[in-house]
Amino acid sequence: QVQLVESGGGLVQPGGSLRLSCAASGIRFSIYPMAWYRQAPGKQRDLVAQIISGGTTNYADSVKGRFTISRDNAKNTVYLQMSGLKPEDTAVYYCNAARVITGENYWGQGTQVTVSS
Repeated sequence: QVQLVESGGGLVQPGGSLRLSCAASGIRFSIYPMAWYRQAPGKQRDLVAQIISGGTTNYADSVKGRFTISRDNAKNTVYLQMSGLKPEDTAVYYCNAARVITGENYWGQGTQVTVSS
């Protein structure tokens, strides 16, 4: 059974930082591209950042220079370090593991990030 469990969300003031974690089980983690998505109320779920098995990363333009995605294959965990947070970063953040070649696509339950003074 595949599980992706996010943690690290919360309430933070504008300009603050948070680190999200996503612990994976039930998959061969090291070969999966991993990603973070977010969904604000009334909006679609959008890609925030992705890291492939080789370590290459890509980011949404809105978070470039502020967010960093990383992975620890020994711990089966992917991270999202967020700094310079803005109110518009407020959303539920979801961890995703997907392999196009097999059609596998797994989601975590989400963790709420609220940026407010």
